[in-house]
Amino acid sequence: MRLFNKKSGILLHITSLPSEYGIGDLGPAAYKFAKLIKDCGQSLWQILPTAPTSRFKQYSPYASISAFAGNTMLISPFFLYEEGFLKRNEFLSYTEKFNNKSGRSYVDFAYVIRNKKNLLNKVFSNFYTDYHRNFPDFQEFCLRHNDNWLDSFSFFNVLKNKYKNISWSAWPEELKEGITGKDFYDNEIKMEIFREKFFQFVFFRQWFRLKNYCNSIGVRIIGDIPIYMDYESSDVWSNQNIFKLDKNKRPEFVSGVPPDYYSSTGQLWNNPVYNWKNLKKQNYKWWLKRIMHNLELFDFIRLDHFRGFIEYWEVGANEKTAKNGNWQKAEPQEFFNVLRKEIYKKFNDIPLIAEDLGFITPDVIKVIEKNKFPGIRVILFAFGKDFPNNIHLPENYNDRCVAYTGTHDNNTVYGFLLKEAGKLEKENITRYLGLKSGLSKISMEFMKRISASRADLTIFPVQDILNLDYRARMNKPSTKRNNWKWKMNFSDMSNKRFEELGQITEKNKRN
Repeated sequence: MRLFNKKSGILLHITSLPSEYGIGDLGPAAYKFAKLIKDCGQSLWQILPTAPTSRFKQYSPYASISAFAGNTMLISPFFLYEEGFLKRNEFLSYTEKFNNKSGRSYVDFAYVIRNKKNLLNKVFSNFYTDYHRNFPDFQEFCLRHNDNWLDSFSFFNVLKNKYKNISWSAWPEELKEGITGKDFYDNEIKMEIFREKFFQFVFFRQWFRLKNYCNSIGVRIIGDIPIYMDYESSDVWSNQNIFKLDKNKRPEFVSGVPPDYYSSTGQLWNNPVYNWKNLKKQNYKWWLKRIMHNLELFDFIRLDHFRGFIEYWEVGANEKTAKNGNWQKAEPQEFFNVLRKEIYKKFNDIPLIAEDLGFITPDVIKVIEKNKFPGIRVILFAFGKDFPNNIHLPENYNDRCVAYTGTHDNNTVYGFLLKEAGKLEKENITRYLGLKSGLSKISMEFMKRISASRADLTIFPVQDILNLDYRARMNKPSTKRNNWKWKMNFSDMSNKRFEELGQITEKNKRN
């Protein structure tokens, strides 16, 4: 049976779940939302990356210090209390801090992180006092990941704190080489590293509890892998030879995309680019570990910026915009041949989705078709000069694609119509839908057309289901302010639009 076959789902990141603690987490609201997904006839829940975020990168889940670790800000305080890691007075004291903030429709990251860190430190103190010598689940977790990512991530995170978040390239010489400074590790900061490992244990314990519940009710989770790593990450620090760094261990070239739909100057992401020749010499070991790790966490994976696996936009590290770059070849066919063999050891199909938005060349299309990866279609892109022949129009979809009203990088449908759509786009939308007025109807009308299409998977952001305007936008590429902050209210979960979505799904026989 094909993995990709007439399914429908909802896009909502964990941080955007309604919460009594200022930020969506892995607690009861996540279970309630999973049940809502099932009850309105959907079978997929798509989320954004669950990796750690930081204020230095404006809390973007696409700019993390680790390709493997979990974001401890997603840990549920309620489950910490329920499992005995928190005392009752500690839990109630924490809850009181959010009495005036729980109803907000945005996340105050700084406030949440400051209080959550204090809470987690109390949890660790309780654990260390009462449990740590007799807690086999934690011991097994550490042993399982000991030869993989856990040591290097924990060591790196502790050093980042010790050196006040200065760049790792400015650390003492013996610590610039990755996890080789073992004497330092053993003698000075053993307890801090132990603490970091415990926090990761708690995150993954709660994550797999949620995933198992979702799978048990017929909901499968689509995760997301950013193609690039932040320079200030444990992965670059501990795997320096698979990135293009100069003799001072600084990026020689950085990533981005040339001018496109989103930006006239392109997008300068500033991540170090991969050294694909060295990756090839290692038989792509790091990438294989990364993808297989994520296939444990999620049922499907979206590979962000898929074009970068075939060729990538390389910009000199001193450039101020992404305009002056060059396309460089990666090692696509050999890499995907190796990856396919690895995945087939566990799966009957390849549960990967290629994010192929933007300008896509024939060689990218060839790799997608050869590997039978579903690509992505976004209806908001369909109403320009090439309407009605645009590939993003539902009538032009092929079977093996994932269709959206919009992704986390788009405005909401309502917001697009209010703020971004030009005269031609509005005329084409009116022509397409046969609607002369009524912005409240358009997002649902788009969903009807998408759901009735040939697309294997259809995914709808919660903001479009609720028909929210531009204030509910999750991210605006090439900007740094007010992104990633939007959050549902508890009352949104009872909105009748979810019921309407269920009727659309049932009509089009999507399970």
